[in-house]
Amino acid sequence: QLHLVESGGGLVQPGGSLTLSCTVSEFNLERYAIGWFRRAPGKAREGVSYISPDSSAVYADSVKGRFTISRDNAKNIIYLQMNSLKPEDTGVYFCAVPRFGTSYYRTPGLADYKYDYWGQGTQVTVSS
Repeated sequence: QLHLVESGGGLVQPGGSLTLSCTVSEFNLERYAIGWFRRAPGKAREGVSYISPDSSAVYADSVKGRFTISRDNAKNIIYLQMNSLKPEDTGVYFCAVPRFGTSYYRTPGLADYKYDYWGQGTQVTVSS
């Protein structure tokens, strides 16, 4: 059973930056793709980005060019660097991992049903 813990959320002004971290309790983290999702108030959870085992990354159109996902397998941490933040980026941010061995565990995409292990989330609020 994997355990994921997000951190780094907070209150930031529009145009500001935050870096989120996701610490995973798995010493073979390099085998897994890891995704970031968010849930804005009153809205469904949506995929933000994911990073494959080979560190290739995919981003939602809404964050492309502003967010960067990266991984440090030695530290079991995945990062989400968020720049040029907008009020519509406000929400709870979650990291997630698909189950090892599924047909899509290396390239799960941004559909949340393909992810089996989730963290508790960290709140990001973009407001002046």
